[in-house]
Amino acid sequence: MYILGISCFYHDSSAALLKDGTIVAAAQEERFTRKKHDTSFPANSIRWLLENEKISIAGISHIAFYEKPFLKFERVLSQHIQSFPKSLKTFLSSMPSWINEKLRVTRIIKKRLGYKGDIFFIDHHMAHAASSFLVSPFQKAAVLTADGVGEWTTTAYGIAEGNEIKLLKEIRFPHSIGLLYSTITAYLGFSVNNSEYKVMGLSPYGTMDRAKNPYYERLKKIVDVKEDGSYCMDMGYFKYHYADRMPSEKLCSLLGGPIAKRDSEMAQRHKDIAAALQMLTEDIMTKMLIHLYNETKCENVVLAGGVALNSVYNGKILKKTPFKSIWIQPDAGDGGTSIGAACYAYNAILGNERNYIFKDAYLGPGYETRGIREFLESNKINYSEFEHEESLVKNAAKLIFENNVIGWFQGRMEWGPRALGARSILSNPCNPGMQEILNLKVKHREKFRPFAPVVCEDDALKYFDCDVPIPEPADYMLMVYPIKPEFREKIPAVTHVDGSGRLQTVRKGQNERYYALIKEFGKLSGIPILINTSFNIRGEPIVCTPPDAYKCMMGTGIDYLVIDRFLIKREDNKKDMWDSEKYAKD
Repeated sequence: MYILGISCFYHDSSAALLKDGTIVAAAQEERFTRKKHDTSFPANSIRWLLENEKISIAGISHIAFYEKPFLKFERVLSQHIQSFPKSLKTFLSSMPSWINEKLRVTRIIKKRLGYKGDIFFIDHHMAHAASSFLVSPFQKAAVLTADGVGEWTTTAYGIAEGNEIKLLKEIRFPHSIGLLYSTITAYLGFSVNNSEYKVMGLSPYGTMDRAKNPYYERLKKIVDVKEDGSYCMDMGYFKYHYADRMPSEKLCSLLGGPIAKRDSEMAQRHKDIAAALQMLTEDIMTKMLIHLYNETKCENVVLAGGVALNSVYNGKILKKTPFKSIWIQPDAGDGGTSIGAACYAYNAILGNERNYIFKDAYLGPGYETRGIREFLESNKINYSEFEHEESLVKNAAKLIFENNVIGWFQGRMEWGPRALGARSILSNPCNPGMQEILNLKVKHREKFRPFAPVVCEDDALKYFDCDVPIPEPADYMLMVYPIKPEFREKIPAVTHVDGSGRLQTVRKGQNERYYALIKEFGKLSGIPILINTSFNIRGEPIVCTPPDAYKCMMGTGIDYLVIDRFLIKREDNKKDMWDSEKYAKD
């Protein structure tokens, strides 16, 4: 039995395919269209899923959609009616997408795909909960979901066991910890639903002391937080419930100035605001989780929703709460709900036993050696080929040790927003200048943003103050931990200003070539850790295809591309030899 899960028409459109309860493939639409956070119907993703499994749409037994559009439309109408006439402009501008897409999901799916079967519509926060619990290693767990907003729900908690998930309590729109975080993101001049992680990365540059950060007390004025973690926001500080702008004039006055301009230099005031927001978010989440434990008495917890991508807080959960084990899937945001919808349909609606545990994120497109060679030769790209795995790994490790920046393109693409060793840029963390080199010459992004260390799981405890045992979400770059003080000066390029690192752990058997490369670099440097950042430049999705990877290298300061068994040096090739139009749609 095949079940297709779909998420689209808001942000991070995606599709996932289950075969008899096992996730066989999943992909975000942006990887194919090259439009970051693409909202459109995931036609390219679905086409690839079917081709990869060698089936037609007739082979799909059921389709599951990640929300209930009419219930969401009820909320949209309600919020605009309550705020009329202030909401009129936003209401009119939003209606075309509702009329043409969001309320016509059934028709669009059947027409675009030629599908004639059943479509299940799953409550948005249930899709979030299912995306984490039903693929987790737990048979029983407490559940917490938190994001901007689904239909009405913004935060929910419950208990799950076997195939059943019960969401017991919820907080409803307009009160939303996710939208609070997005509002401050907008205030700081960053883009919403895209750059919240930048605010998280900026926060350690601010005053991370509640007693000394003046903005912490100011932000507390706008959110009434109870001891159980439930909260109510003073909506006078916000405009998102009726306008296309999030912070109100009252919020700007509270924070001492106007909204920051896009790409402007961050003053210390802005850094302190980011720090205050992070601390307040952590306070709310901690209270909710402690209450959830007291309600469920369960030692396992699963998280989902965009707030669960806050890796700075995730690394503190087991220390700050009574929970003993934690699970978060790689794409905890809306992109991940296509998996959640499909799993909920298979396990909860159809009543099938769970038979799948998420072990690695390599669920996207992969490319065969022969096809890659044909691409290189047809474009007259100069390359070296390695017959033996060991030689390739040793050469790549040596190049990284010599401070070259490597584009690493191997196997099937990662699922989720983080590069995890399939479509990564790798470099030397021991070089004090490497962070600046990557930010300015390769990534073209803000100077304050940190780079992530990748370490083999069996070496992690030597260098990082991790939870023991190391939680599996660390495999997906979802946990930030302190770097042990004695190693901070030895790996300056991945040590954030507060001495932490958003590490990725690699377990033996997950990605053999990646694991071997890290170990080989360790033999040369004495430190078995690499810088791992996503294989893309600012404003673009992670590369998907061999042409994407080559084009990215040729347009940046990446020195070498290691793609499958081939090694390409940028200086050995000329930009005018790249026929970009020929491969634009590959």
